[in-house]
Amino acid sequence: MAKIASMDVIVWIGFAQALFAGILTITKDKKSSADYLLSAWLFLLSIEFLTVGIELYVYTNFVFLSNTFLLFNPALFLYTRSLVKPSFRLKWPQLLHLLPYLIFKIFSWSLQEPLSFEGFFSPDNTLWYRISFGVFGLVSWIVYLGLTAVILSRHRKRLKNEFSTIDRIKKMGWIMFVVVFYGIYCLIVLLWGLFNIIVFTTESLTLFNYSVLLFFVYIFSFYGLKQRDIFPDKTKEEPVVPEKNSNSFLSTDQMEKISQKLLNYFQKEKPYLNPEFSMSLLSESLKIPRHHLTEVLNKHLGKNFFLFVNEYRVAAVKKQLDKPDNPYSIEAIGYECGFNSKSTFFSVFKTLTGQTPKNYQQEVLQKKN
Repeated sequence: MAKIASMDVIVWIGFAQALFAGILTITKDKKSSADYLLSAWLFLLSIEFLTVGIELYVYTNFVFLSNTFLLFNPALFLYTRSLVKPSFRLKWPQLLHLLPYLIFKIFSWSLQEPLSFEGFFSPDNTLWYRISFGVFGLVSWIVYLGLTAVILSRHRKRLKNEFSTIDRIKKMGWIMFVVVFYGIYCLIVLLWGLFNIIVFTTESLTLFNYSVLLFFVYIFSFYGLKQRDIFPDKTKEEPVVPEKNSNSFLSTDQMEKISQKLLNYFQKEKPYLNPEFSMSLLSESLKIPRHHLTEVLNKHLGKNFFLFVNEYRVAAVKKQLDKPDNPYSIEAIGYECGFNSKSTFFSVFKTLTGQTPKNYQQEVLQKKN
């Protein structure tokens, strides 16, 4: 009875939290496609919590066999994709991802199949539904979680060829945490379900499932509201040309010309002083496709965009630190030379020089004295 009471509390807290977070997200300033998707997702989760709350009220000590994560899995995938893909647009066909969840929800109500793993494989008239439920749930976990992990991993590798400043918002470490935590959760539930009849009870597993779902609602409520658009200057995304071994798409002469144009631009215009300078802005300024610039940087100059730009910033900082009469603090010099935070400045400077800005300055002063 205590477990049912605890379940009731979790369900109604989940309903209130998901509904409130969905309202906050939809009223956010400068909303992106990801924000609309997240708010819709939170509203659907609030409905899920509401329906379970009604079930607990109408059917005492009885919960229908339905998989809430058939809703969570595709939503996590689509939300992550909407953040990392500049050309992502909300389209009606994407609603098809919700079909498995709706189908199993409707069948669970019509068949009134109880959530009871103790008799999961009992040879009765609804065995086909329970088997389908288990198979679809497992496939949904593997496919959507796998796809989410893949696109997130590709995004994190791509960052250094897209941005000169990489903060936590761009890295989306919180979603990586969700993916890892969710993978561990799926493994626990799978083992729990298999050995449920021996060790645990159905009520305990149900309570655990909705507790984890509530935890995810809090995570997405907090970090989803803070998440900014990673590609604010959305232009039409260029087609990604697949790389084949080390073959080049540009001739040596072409790469040399682009390289010279790139170096001259950095020397004269100093675009690295802009902390938000990106590959998109560089491509727009030079009128050269992004994938050509990436190829020249990676293959001809042997650097990614992040390293190339920050080498100029560090050189500018060192030039300022070389002046003994410079009135500005080390942090102010970092900001002036294009870094957008003290932590990023110190980290990049030490990575490229092997010492902190303070140590470098002290070394320079000692040599001059």
